[in-house]
Amino acid sequence: MRAVRPARSRPLKVHGNLASLKASQRDRLEKLYNRKVPKEQVISAPLAQSIAELSAEIGRQIGLTLDRNGRVVHVIVGEPDRIYLPELGRARGGKSRFRGIRLVHTHLRGEPLTHDDLTDLTRLQLDLIAAITVTADGRPNTLEHTHLLPVGNEPPYAPPIRTRAGDESFDFHAMIEGLEAEFSRATTGTVETAGQTRAIAVHVTTGDGPDPDESLRELSELAETAGIILVDRMIQRRKQLDPKFLIGQGKLDELLLRSMQLDCELIIFDQDLSPNQVRAIGDATDAKVIDRSQLILDIFARRAHTREGKLQVELAQLKYTLPRLAHKTTALSRLMGGVGGRGPGETKLEIDRRRARERIHRLEREIKELGTHRQTLRQRRQAREVAVVSIVGYTNAGKSTLFNAITQSAVLVEDKLFATLDTTSRRMRFPENRELIISDTVGFIRDLPPDLVTAFKATLEELHEADLLLHVVDLSDSRMEHQIASVERILADLDLLDKPRIRVFNKADRVSPEVTENICRQYDALGLSALERNTLRPLLGDIEARLWSPPAEPRAETWMPEVFDD
Repeated sequence: MRAVRPARSRPLKVHGNLASLKASQRDRLEKLYNRKVPKEQVISAPLAQSIAELSAEIGRQIGLTLDRNGRVVHVIVGEPDRIYLPELGRARGGKSRFRGIRLVHTHLRGEPLTHDDLTDLTRLQLDLIAAITVTADGRPNTLEHTHLLPVGNEPPYAPPIRTRAGDESFDFHAMIEGLEAEFSRATTGTVETAGQTRAIAVHVTTGDGPDPDESLRELSELAETAGIILVDRMIQRRKQLDPKFLIGQGKLDELLLRSMQLDCELIIFDQDLSPNQVRAIGDATDAKVIDRSQLILDIFARRAHTREGKLQVELAQLKYTLPRLAHKTTALSRLMGGVGGRGPGETKLEIDRRRARERIHRLEREIKELGTHRQTLRQRRQAREVAVVSIVGYTNAGKSTLFNAITQSAVLVEDKLFATLDTTSRRMRFPENRELIISDTVGFIRDLPPDLVTAFKATLEELHEADLLLHVVDLSDSRMEHQIASVERILADLDLLDKPRIRVFNKADRVSPEVTENICRQYDALGLSALERNTLRPLLGDIEARLWSPPAEPRAETWMPEVFDD
């Protein structure tokens, strides 16, 4: 019995400019998919001959992408002087830093590798790019090729090598394996990355706003809090922000190359990106792209512990994500779970949006109910005429350390941004049966995401019930003035600037006494170190004097108020 020969599978698509091509020419182009090159060669002599003949015949460049096994992945027809590449899929599969494909194409005018060729090499992270010059009678003449180099090289690609087409002296397979190993050595040991994400930070400035170096320093602290290692940073100064990419096209190419060279899987922009910018940059790179607000939301999601805190963070994340759903290729898996089916005529995107809105409404309702419960507790305190003191300030200024020192508590303290997200309160008793409630609140930060401010407004409403605010400032931070201004802007947004305040300059142990004294005099503030309890007495005395009348006689040196659970 004769074996049945399987039917020939349908040819893969030929990409590019196919206008006015004859049927026979299209058929010859399609058959190029059946060819294979030995993995040691850039391109075989017979295949180079075939594409040179076709290219001369149709008067257009022809390009092939080949994988590392020598199989043809794409057949592309260009213009006489250029070629446009189709979507090549995701890069850096597995442990490879390169896309895993090389581009070989024809040049009809005898020109060397062009600027566009080298741009494609760097932006697309190709294994190699090669150009075959074609003679007038359709024969392959020279083959010129180059590849990328590890970080630290300028230009970032090797000097082009020109040989005769079909020359087998160059071992492509050995070259790419050695290059992968060299790229790996270039980044190994530069930073400790066990279990952490490698990222590049990007700041674009037009001359307004915060100092780029100071802003990136804060972004670096945010990244560290999120368990991310910044292995590089990039600053671009422009007259105006690019509406599509935020940064310029050339700088984007440089960024993509650096992310590949440094093996980074994340790019963090210090400014907020619009949904269109996220999509455009994401289309240009295989690294994940986030902005400052998204990084802050991620930190809040990691650090919220109470039910209310988790609900508020989820609400902020959904409000941030909803306008970006139109630009996502996949649905939010969290929203697609649970009971519920696809409505008639609804698209996947419509379902995602509807479920996101439903979840937002549910979260807002639950947070409102918790706010009602909190209001009841506040009314009880007011009925007892208990004074309320709230600690506010820039994140990582030492608010929780001061709270612990005053109340002898053990609230989590870390030298990281947003170590505290959930409000903690303690009841304190001063002499003459005077009581107060002191609360530790979430830290503020410059340009706090609006959705996050809105989500936490219920918690921050407690500040309106406070009789006194303690504004804690990190005296040792060079950004102190900007941090004070940021906190006061947020207080103004919350209509709290008229609330009585005591400005407390913390971490005085890190600067000289003379500097502390001068700055405290300038800002009418109290200087102390929350790590040294003996420096707290002037603050406690000031709190007592602001809320009630000062004591008739000085307190003993060892005096501290009694503390109870609220």
